[in-house]
Amino acid sequence: MQRTTVHGLLAGLALIGSVGSAMSQTKWDMPTGYPPNNFHTENIQQFAAEVDKATGGKLKLTVHAGGSLFKANEIKRSVQAGQAQIGEIIISGLANEDPLFGLDSIPFLATSYPEAKKLWQVSKAGTEAKLGKAGLKVLYSVPWPPQDIFSVKPIASAADLKGAKWRAYNPGTSRIAQLVGAQPVTIQAAELTQALATGAVNAFMTSPATAYDGKIWEQLKHGYNVRAWLPKNLVVVNQKAFDALDKPTQDTLLKAAADAEQRGWKTSEEKTAFYIAELGKNGLKVEPPSPALAADMKKVGETMAAEWAKQAGAEGQAILDAYRK
Repeated sequence: MQRTTVHGLLAGLALIGSVGSAMSQTKWDMPTGYPPNNFHTENIQQFAAEVDKATGGKLKLTVHAGGSLFKANEIKRSVQAGQAQIGEIIISGLANEDPLFGLDSIPFLATSYPEAKKLWQVSKAGTEAKLGKAGLKVLYSVPWPPQDIFSVKPIASAADLKGAKWRAYNPGTSRIAQLVGAQPVTIQAAELTQALATGAVNAFMTSPATAYDGKIWEQLKHGYNVRAWLPKNLVVVNQKAFDALDKPTQDTLLKAAADAEQRGWKTSEEKTAFYIAELGKNGLKVEPPSPALAADMKKVGETMAAEWAKQAGAEGQAILDAYRK
Protein backbone atom coordinates (compact mmCIF):
# COMPACT_ATOMS: atom_id res chain seq x y z
CA MET A 1 0.00 0.00 0.00
CA GLN A 2 2.91 2.31 0.83
CA ARG A 3 4.43 1.65 -2.60
CA THR A 4 1.06 2.35 -4.26
CA THR A 5 0.68 5.55 -2.27
CA VAL A 6 4.17 6.75 -3.23
CA HIS A 7 3.54 6.05 -6.92
CA GLY A 8 0.25 7.87 -6.68
CA LEU A 9 1.91 10.90 -5.10
CA LEU A 10 4.64 10.95 -7.74
CA ALA A 11 2.09 10.71 -10.55
CA GLY A 12 0.11 13.52 -8.99
CA LEU A 13 3.18 15.73 -8.69
CA ALA A 14 4.11 15.01 -12.32
CA LEU A 15 0.61 15.98 -13.43
CA ILE A 16 0.73 19.20 -11.41
CA GLY A 17 4.14 19.98 -12.92
CA SER A 18 2.93 19.46 -16.47
CA VAL A 19 -0.17 21.57 -15.87
CA GLY A 20 1.97 24.31 -14.33
CA SER A 21 4.29 24.22 -17.34
CA ALA A 22 1.36 24.44 -19.77
CA MET A 23 -0.16 27.29 -17.79
CA SER A 24 3.12 29.22 -17.84
CA GLN A 25 3.26 29.16 -21.64
CA THR A 26 1.49 31.97 -23.47
CA LYS A 27 0.34 31.42 -27.06
CA TRP A 28 -0.54 34.33 -29.33
CA ASP A 29 -2.04 34.35 -32.83
CA MET A 30 -0.34 36.79 -35.23
CA PRO A 31 -2.22 37.50 -38.48
CA THR A 32 -0.65 39.28 -41.46
CA GLY A 33 -2.08 40.07 -44.87
CA TYR A 34 0.96 39.14 -46.95
CA PRO A 35 2.28 35.84 -48.36
CA PRO A 36 4.89 33.72 -46.54
CA ASN A 37 7.69 34.66 -48.97
CA ASN A 38 7.11 38.41 -48.65
CA PHE A 39 10.01 40.12 -46.84
CA HIS A 40 7.64 41.55 -44.20
CA THR A 41 6.35 38.07 -43.40
CA GLU A 42 9.84 36.55 -43.39
CA ASN A 43 10.90 39.24 -40.94
CA ILE A 44 7.88 38.47 -38.77
CA GLN A 45 8.67 34.74 -38.83
CA GLN A 46 12.19 35.50 -37.63
CA PHE A 47 10.79 37.83 -34.96
CA ALA A 48 8.47 35.06 -33.73
CA ALA A 49 11.32 32.53 -33.67
CA GLU A 50 13.55 34.89 -31.69
CA VAL A 51 10.79 35.54 -29.15
CA ASP A 52 10.25 31.80 -28.73
CA LYS A 53 13.97 31.15 -28.26
CA ALA A 54 14.68 34.10 -25.99
CA THR A 55 11.74 33.30 -23.69
CA GLY A 56 12.54 29.60 -23.62
CA GLY A 57 9.18 28.82 -25.20
CA LYS A 58 7.31 30.88 -22.61
CA LEU A 59 5.78 33.10 -25.33
CA LYS A 60 4.88 31.51 -28.66
CA LEU A 61 3.64 33.50 -31.65
CA THR A 62 1.79 31.59 -34.37
CA VAL A 63 2.07 33.54 -37.63
CA HIS A 64 -0.94 33.34 -39.97
CA ALA A 65 0.26 34.68 -43.34
CA GLY A 66 -1.60 35.72 -46.48
CA GLY A 67 -4.79 36.85 -44.75
CA SER A 68 -5.48 33.24 -43.74
CA LEU A 69 -6.80 34.13 -40.27
CA PHE A 70 -8.01 37.69 -40.87
CA LYS A 71 -7.86 39.78 -44.03
CA ALA A 72 -5.46 42.70 -44.00
CA ASN A 73 -8.19 45.27 -43.40
CA GLU A 74 -9.61 43.22 -40.49
CA ILE A 75 -6.41 42.80 -38.49
CA LYS A 76 -6.50 46.02 -36.48
CA ARG A 77 -10.03 45.33 -35.30
CA SER A 78 -9.20 41.69 -34.49
CA VAL A 79 -6.24 42.70 -32.30
CA GLN A 80 -8.30 45.41 -30.60
CA ALA A 81 -10.99 42.88 -29.78
CA GLY A 82 -8.50 40.30 -28.55
CA GLN A 83 -9.45 37.81 -31.27
CA ALA A 84 -5.74 37.89 -32.10
CA GLN A 85 -3.21 39.20 -29.60
CA ILE A 86 -0.72 40.65 -32.09
CA GLY A 87 -0.79 41.48 -35.80
CA GLU A 88 0.59 43.48 -38.73
CA ILE A 89 -1.21 46.46 -40.23
CA ILE A 90 -0.43 49.08 -42.88
CA ILE A 91 -0.74 52.50 -41.23
CA SER A 92 -2.22 54.31 -44.21
CA GLY A 93 -5.07 51.80 -44.32
CA LEU A 94 -6.40 53.55 -41.20
CA ALA A 95 -6.41 57.05 -42.68
CA ASN A 96 -10.21 57.27 -42.55
CA GLU A 97 -9.96 56.99 -38.76
CA ASP A 98 -7.48 59.84 -38.37
CA PRO A 99 -5.53 61.98 -40.88
CA LEU A 100 -2.23 61.25 -39.11
CA PHE A 101 -2.41 57.64 -40.26
CA GLY A 102 -2.34 58.84 -43.89
CA LEU A 103 0.83 60.91 -43.51
CA ASP A 104 3.23 58.41 -45.07
CA SER A 105 1.09 58.02 -48.20
CA ILE A 106 1.16 61.69 -49.21
CA PRO A 107 2.72 61.46 -52.69
CA PHE A 108 6.25 62.85 -53.02
CA LEU A 109 6.54 64.02 -49.40
CA ALA A 110 9.08 61.34 -48.45
CA THR A 111 10.48 59.40 -51.40
CA SER A 112 13.68 57.84 -50.03
CA TYR A 113 14.54 55.65 -47.07
CA PRO A 114 16.28 58.44 -45.09
CA GLU A 115 13.27 60.71 -45.69
CA ALA A 116 10.83 57.95 -44.72
CA LYS A 117 12.77 57.30 -41.52
CA LYS A 118 12.75 61.00 -40.61
CA LEU A 119 9.01 61.18 -41.29
CA TRP A 120 8.45 58.21 -38.97
CA GLN A 121 10.60 59.75 -36.24
CA VAL A 122 8.58 62.99 -36.18
CA SER A 123 5.21 61.21 -36.34
CA LYS A 124 5.92 58.16 -34.18
CA ALA A 125 4.80 59.61 -30.85
CA GLY A 126 1.52 60.87 -32.28
CA THR A 127 0.84 57.58 -34.04
CA GLU A 128 1.55 55.57 -30.89
CA ALA A 129 -0.69 57.82 -28.82
CA LYS A 130 -3.65 57.48 -31.20
CA LEU A 131 -3.31 53.69 -31.43
CA GLY A 132 -2.85 53.59 -27.67
CA LYS A 133 -6.31 55.08 -27.23
CA ALA A 134 -7.61 52.11 -29.22
CA GLY A 135 -5.90 49.68 -26.84
CA LEU A 136 -2.98 48.92 -29.15
CA LYS A 137 0.74 49.12 -28.45
CA VAL A 138 3.15 49.67 -31.36
CA LEU A 139 6.05 47.23 -31.36
CA TYR A 140 7.86 48.13 -34.58
CA SER A 141 7.60 49.59 -38.08
CA VAL A 142 8.96 48.48 -41.47
CA PRO A 143 8.53 50.38 -44.76
CA TRP A 144 7.62 49.04 -48.16
CA PRO A 145 9.84 49.92 -51.13
CA PRO A 146 8.87 53.18 -52.89
CA GLN A 147 5.51 53.05 -54.67
CA ASP A 148 5.57 52.90 -58.46
CA ILE A 149 2.85 52.95 -61.14
CA PHE A 150 1.93 49.74 -62.97
CA SER A 151 -0.53 49.53 -65.85
CA VAL A 152 -1.91 47.22 -68.51
CA LYS A 153 -1.60 50.09 -71.01
CA PRO A 154 1.30 52.55 -71.53
CA ILE A 155 1.05 55.72 -69.42
CA ALA A 156 2.59 58.88 -70.89
CA SER A 157 0.68 61.34 -68.69
CA ALA A 158 -2.06 61.40 -66.07
CA ALA A 159 -4.61 61.79 -68.89
CA ASP A 160 -3.91 58.15 -69.86
CA LEU A 161 -5.24 57.05 -66.47
CA LYS A 162 -8.67 58.57 -67.02
CA GLY A 163 -11.29 55.85 -66.70
CA ALA A 164 -8.77 53.22 -65.56
CA LYS A 165 -9.83 50.69 -62.94
CA TRP A 166 -7.36 51.80 -60.29
CA ARG A 167 -6.54 49.46 -57.41
CA ALA A 168 -6.87 51.27 -54.07
CA TYR A 169 -5.63 49.91 -50.75
CA ASN A 170 -6.03 53.03 -48.59
CA PRO A 171 -7.81 56.40 -48.71
CA GLY A 172 -4.72 58.01 -50.27
CA THR A 173 -4.68 55.72 -53.29
CA SER A 174 -8.42 56.26 -53.69
CA ARG A 175 -7.86 60.02 -53.71
CA ILE A 176 -5.17 59.70 -56.39
CA ALA A 177 -7.69 57.86 -58.57
CA GLN A 178 -10.19 60.67 -58.13
CA LEU A 179 -7.64 63.36 -59.00
CA VAL A 180 -6.56 61.64 -62.25
CA GLY A 181 -10.09 60.61 -63.26
CA ALA A 182 -9.64 56.88 -62.61
CA GLN A 183 -12.11 54.56 -60.89
CA PRO A 184 -10.88 53.39 -57.46
CA VAL A 185 -11.41 49.69 -56.69
CA THR A 186 -10.52 48.44 -53.20
CA ILE A 187 -8.28 45.40 -53.54
CA GLN A 188 -6.03 43.97 -50.81
CA ALA A 189 -2.55 42.70 -51.72
CA ALA A 190 -3.56 39.05 -51.35
CA GLU A 191 -6.31 39.58 -53.95
CA LEU A 192 -4.29 41.51 -56.54
CA THR A 193 -3.37 38.61 -58.83
CA GLN A 194 -6.98 37.50 -59.17
CA ALA A 195 -8.18 41.08 -59.66
CA LEU A 196 -5.75 41.52 -62.57
CA ALA A 197 -6.70 38.18 -64.10
CA THR A 198 -10.40 39.05 -64.06
CA GLY A 199 -9.92 42.64 -65.24
CA ALA A 200 -11.24 44.08 -61.98
CA VAL A 201 -8.21 46.42 -62.00
CA ASN A 202 -5.85 47.51 -64.79
CA ALA A 203 -3.69 50.20 -63.17
CA PHE A 204 -2.38 50.97 -59.69
CA MET A 205 0.43 52.20 -57.50
CA THR A 206 2.24 49.64 -55.40
CA SER A 207 5.71 48.61 -54.34
CA PRO A 208 7.93 46.39 -56.52
CA ALA A 209 7.66 43.87 -53.65
CA THR A 210 3.90 43.49 -54.03
CA ALA A 211 4.30 43.45 -57.83
CA TYR A 212 6.82 40.61 -57.49
CA ASP A 213 4.71 38.66 -54.98
CA GLY A 214 1.70 38.88 -57.29
CA LYS A 215 3.65 37.95 -60.45
CA ILE A 216 1.91 40.85 -62.15
CA TRP A 217 4.11 40.43 -65.25
CA GLU A 218 1.70 37.68 -66.23
CA GLN A 219 -1.02 40.32 -66.74
CA LEU A 220 0.76 43.59 -67.59
CA LYS A 221 4.06 44.90 -68.98
CA HIS A 222 4.24 48.59 -68.05
CA GLY A 223 5.86 49.98 -64.91
CA TYR A 224 6.98 53.53 -64.04
CA ASN A 225 9.49 54.29 -61.31
CA VAL A 226 7.80 57.36 -59.79
CA ARG A 227 8.88 56.57 -56.19
CA ALA A 228 5.80 58.31 -54.82
CA TRP A 229 6.07 57.33 -51.13
CA LEU A 230 7.18 54.56 -48.78
CA PRO A 231 4.16 53.32 -46.80
CA LYS A 232 4.91 51.60 -43.51
CA ASN A 233 3.58 48.50 -41.85
CA LEU A 234 3.28 48.34 -38.08
CA VAL A 235 3.31 45.33 -35.80
CA VAL A 236 0.89 46.07 -32.96
CA VAL A 237 -0.06 44.14 -29.85
CA ASN A 238 -3.21 44.23 -27.74
CA GLN A 239 -2.19 46.37 -24.73
CA LYS A 240 -4.01 44.15 -22.22
CA ALA A 241 -2.30 41.06 -23.62
CA PHE A 242 1.07 42.82 -23.36
CA ASP A 243 0.35 43.97 -19.79
CA ALA A 244 -0.50 40.38 -18.80
CA LEU A 245 3.07 39.27 -19.58
CA ASP A 246 5.65 39.30 -16.81
CA LYS A 247 8.30 42.02 -16.98
CA PRO A 248 11.15 39.81 -18.32
CA THR A 249 8.91 38.54 -21.14
CA GLN A 250 7.81 42.09 -21.98
CA ASP A 251 11.43 43.21 -22.16
CA THR A 252 12.34 40.25 -24.37
CA LEU A 253 9.44 41.01 -26.72
CA LEU A 254 10.47 44.67 -26.99
CA LYS A 255 14.10 43.72 -27.66
CA ALA A 256 13.06 41.31 -30.44
CA ALA A 257 10.81 44.03 -31.87
CA ALA A 258 13.64 46.57 -31.95
CA ASP A 259 15.83 44.04 -33.77
CA ALA A 260 13.01 43.27 -36.24
CA GLU A 261 12.57 46.98 -37.00
CA GLN A 262 16.27 47.51 -37.72
CA ARG A 263 16.44 44.35 -39.81
CA GLY A 264 13.22 45.16 -41.68
CA TRP A 265 14.26 48.66 -42.74
CA LYS A 266 17.60 47.35 -43.97
CA THR A 267 16.03 44.45 -45.88
CA SER A 268 13.38 46.66 -47.49
CA GLU A 269 16.02 48.97 -48.92
CA GLU A 270 18.33 46.17 -50.03
CA LYS A 271 15.58 44.20 -51.76
CA THR A 272 14.14 47.11 -53.75
CA ALA A 273 16.72 46.71 -56.52
CA PHE A 274 16.22 42.93 -56.44
CA TYR A 275 12.47 43.22 -56.96
CA ILE A 276 12.84 45.66 -59.86
CA ALA A 277 15.47 43.43 -61.49
CA GLU A 278 13.24 40.36 -61.12
CA LEU A 279 10.30 42.18 -62.69
CA GLY A 280 12.55 43.10 -65.62
CA LYS A 281 13.73 39.51 -66.05
CA ASN A 282 10.09 38.50 -66.39
CA GLY A 283 9.34 41.10 -69.05
CA LEU A 284 8.06 43.97 -66.89
CA LYS A 285 10.54 46.81 -67.18
CA VAL A 286 10.09 49.56 -64.60
CA GLU A 287 11.07 52.71 -66.50
CA PRO A 288 11.50 56.34 -65.44
CA PRO A 289 8.25 58.29 -65.89
CA SER A 290 7.92 60.71 -68.79
CA PRO A 291 8.38 64.41 -67.89
CA ALA A 292 4.64 64.90 -68.37
CA LEU A 293 3.69 62.02 -66.07
CA ALA A 294 6.21 63.15 -63.44
CA ALA A 295 4.84 66.71 -63.55
CA ASP A 296 1.24 65.50 -63.36
CA MET A 297 1.92 63.28 -60.37
CA LYS A 298 3.81 66.07 -58.62
CA LYS A 299 0.68 68.24 -58.90
CA VAL A 300 -1.37 65.39 -57.42
CA GLY A 301 1.09 65.26 -54.53
CA GLU A 302 0.89 69.01 -53.91
CA THR A 303 -2.91 68.87 -53.86
CA MET A 304 -2.96 65.95 -51.44
CA ALA A 305 -0.35 67.51 -49.13
CA ALA A 306 -2.46 70.67 -48.87
CA GLU A 307 -5.61 68.62 -48.23
CA TRP A 308 -3.87 66.55 -45.57
CA ALA A 309 -2.52 69.62 -43.73
CA LYS A 310 -6.03 71.08 -43.63
CA GLN A 311 -7.56 67.85 -42.31
CA ALA A 312 -4.80 67.23 -39.75
CA GLY A 313 -4.96 70.76 -38.34
CA ALA A 314 -2.36 72.20 -35.97
CA GLU A 315 -1.02 68.78 -34.96
CA GLY A 316 -0.43 67.80 -38.57
CA GLN A 317 1.16 71.12 -39.45
CA ALA A 318 3.55 70.78 -36.50
CA ILE A 319 4.62 67.34 -37.75
CA LEU A 320 5.14 68.64 -41.29
CA ASP A 321 7.16 71.59 -39.95
CA ALA A 322 9.34 69.26 -37.90
CA TYR A 323 9.89 67.01 -40.91
CA ARG A 324 10.80 69.87 -43.22
CA LYS A 325 13.38 71.40 -40.87
